[in-house]
Amino acid sequence: MSSPQNFGSTLESRIRSCGLSRKEFADLVGVTPAAVSSWTTGRVMPRPPTMLKIEEVLASPNESDGVDDVTLADNGSETLTWYHRPAHQDGGRELGNAAAFAFDTDLAVLAREATQNSLDERFDESEPVRVRYALYELSGERLRNFLEALRWDEIEPHVEAAASPSNKVGRILQRGLADLRENDRLVLLRIDDHNASGLTGPDYDDGRFSAVIRRQLDSRKESPNAGGSYGLGKAVLWATSKLGLVLVNSHLSEQHEEQCGNRMIGRLELPWRCAEGKEWAGPAWFGKPDPQRGGATRSWWGDAATAQRLYLDRSDESPGTSFLIVGAHDPSGEEDSLEDMHAALVKALASNFWASMVARTSHAPLLEASAVAVRDGEVVIPEQRVDPYSVEPTMTRALQAFLDGRTTSELAARHDVALSHVPLAVPRRKNEGNGPAHSHEAVLLVTHAEDGGGQPNRLVGMRGNRMVVVDGKIPEMPLGAPSVQAVLLAGRAAGGEGADAAEGFLRASEPPEHNDWKRTDDLTSTYARGAASRIAEFRRAWKEAVHRLIRPPEDAKDDVPPALTGLLDLDTPPARRSPGFPTVKDVSGAVQENGAWRITVEVQLPVREDPWVLDPILRFATRSGPKPVVKWSVVPTLNCDLTESGALVFSKGVRRAAFIGTSDPSTHPVTADMAVVEVELRRTSEVSL
Repeated sequence: MSSPQNFGSTLESRIRSCGLSRKEFADLVGVTPAAVSSWTTGRVMPRPPTMLKIEEVLASPNESDGVDDVTLADNGSETLTWYHRPAHQDGGRELGNAAAFAFDTDLAVLAREATQNSLDERFDESEPVRVRYALYELSGERLRNFLEALRWDEIEPHVEAAASPSNKVGRILQRGLADLRENDRLVLLRIDDHNASGLTGPDYDDGRFSAVIRRQLDSRKESPNAGGSYGLGKAVLWATSKLGLVLVNSHLSEQHEEQCGNRMIGRLELPWRCAEGKEWAGPAWFGKPDPQRGGATRSWWGDAATAQRLYLDRSDESPGTSFLIVGAHDPSGEEDSLEDMHAALVKALASNFWASMVARTSHAPLLEASAVAVRDGEVVIPEQRVDPYSVEPTMTRALQAFLDGRTTSELAARHDVALSHVPLAVPRRKNEGNGPAHSHEAVLLVTHAEDGGGQPNRLVGMRGNRMVVVDGKIPEMPLGAPSVQAVLLAGRAAGGEGADAAEGFLRASEPPEHNDWKRTDDLTSTYARGAASRIAEFRRAWKEAVHRLIRPPEDAKDDVPPALTGLLDLDTPPARRSPGFPTVKDVSGAVQENGAWRITVEVQLPVREDPWVLDPILRFATRSGPKPVVKWSVVPTLNCDLTESGALVFSKGVRRAAFIGTSDPSTHPVTADMAVVEVELRRTSEVSL
């Protein structure tokens, strides 16, 4: 054969014509799939003895100079190609995209970040944003056709060169190549949004397109309700690919180059590498060559056939964007099968965006979301639309009552939704000089928790687009209080005076994960002194508002004889002062699938020189009768250790400790869901570890 390149293309064609995968062919020849890859890509030639074995396996050797490369055309005229950014002349190297490691990534984070970005780009305010997650598992001929359309042979040497075990990104790439070569399998995850703005703007200058495809840390959010503010969320798309590869197809809400439909491009996110005899900086782009940019690639206007071959075909002409994650996986390592990945995505959509899917009666919600899974053309899990009423029945009922104007001032009946206002003081911005501070009243909704309606005594908080930001247990619930759930609406989600100011203030108080309201660098650098204190005051105010709504009304004392007035005073006595005794500050937990209670216990300890030694006791507070003790296993998690007898020794001098316990279902007097658990700390003299 005239060259390794010609031999490689011919060999690839012959393997396909025999109906073999690379792995199957490698097994027949007696080599590794990596060796076959090096032949088909033209990097090396097999040795003469191996060549004879290849001819034997293929049965009829073909000494042709090879077949023509398959090309994709832009409107039938221009060939697409991959452009790799050359290495820096000063020798600098980036061994990965730091934005991808700003927070831990898994499928739940992907669904949260990607869907938040779609909500932020809602186009027609009278219609919902429609988000669809589609999982495709490819193998055999479908896989080969996709890789051919992608021009995989042009980038495989770069991916292989970057797959180094010496860094985190390289190890992920190694696993991605191994899965592709050894298992002849590739998972694609496509995220479609409709009724969104699309990637508008020029290829290189300012705009949505360049912010997503060309730049890092460019948020460019134009909606006042925007959830994102750091420009980090888009990096999760590439972090969820084992090959660092994402393809894009966008239908634009406004014309670019006098067109709107099928604006396509691909981006490959790799670390520095040495491939094909040269050094390369990192990213690469798949698109139309741009002679004015030194051969760099730009987006192209694709046709329907190209979109279909690349699994980027959209269901309608509405504006929005499709992101195709090539080699999709769960970076946490928890979910691997197609079915598990689908379940994780649906769960994340439900837990983070249930409130965005609720609307006033006869009105459209902010969001509709669904997911589907397909394996080699066969639907494995039919398209499933997320239903907020089945996910969060109690909180959905509360939010629906607020939107329809059916709230009450107190919890008089079982299904009442009580409304209270929570003050939020918004300080002035530093760039406003002596500008005004603002006041805002957030809306707190409290209702009795329904049976099977999720964790009791839980509060979630949200702002403009109603994505859940705060999610936690209501602290310091009074003894004997009913189980409730609460929804806190702030900023534009609540409306009213100061809503816009509160929206910006809370947005600045959110970390990159957008999962809390607290002190952040953005908050303290943007707002006047005291901004962090205003957030702390807001948190205390909503806790106190919940307690007011659930506190039973005080009985009048006019009919009580004066002699008995003091005896009937049931006010809680003042807390004991140090040295005192350790107390259980907070208990949270849930019933597991095996019927066991898994409980997290936080303990408050008076300070003393000697360590506290206590036996943790778990009791079942059943609906009637005594409170029996059940067996449980305890694991220390903070400032304590476990003795051989099962006692806990708390470190001397600490004021706070924690442990996790799991009950033994075989010792339960009743099933776990029929009882409430109580934790008791009993003093013991045991001290040996």
